[in-house]
Amino acid sequence: MAIDDLDRSILALLRDDARASYAEMGDRVGLSPSAVKRRMDRMIADDVIQGFTVLIDPEIDGRSTEAYVELFCRGTVAPHELRRVLSGIPDVDEAFTVTGSADAIVRIRARNPPHLEVALEKVRLAPQVDSTRSAIVLSRLFGPRGVD
Repeated sequence: MAIDDLDRSILALLRDDARASYAEMGDRVGLSPSAVKRRMDRMIADDVIQGFTVLIDPEIDGRSTEAYVELFCRGTVAPHELRRVLSGIPDVDEAFTVTGSADAIVRIRARNPPHLEVALEKVRLAPQVDSTRSAIVLSRLFGPRGVD
């Protein structure tokens, strides 16, 4: 699907404030609210916009202990197999295959260090995982771009 400059402007506005109304966005990009809605509906249908979410303060969410874990796998493991295994571990928030010496990196968010240890053990027990290397986040300097 091809997107034009107006679509890019709408996407930029959504990154800044995903709760902005069609009217607010239309005023900013020079379109009617219904034209903005049609464009957004098309971008959703074409999977350009892949979802909407809410970010919750990890302290309030009860998942303030965060770690990034490199996974070193036995032999060759297909990405879909890693996805299947890792998606079954509730504290694994994100998982990526990567280049370099590690095969994958996961982000774990847990209630506290003991719960992080349990989640790490679940990851380590996966038959595909040979070893891991972890880094616990001490402080967040900033989050995803466009999120205040």
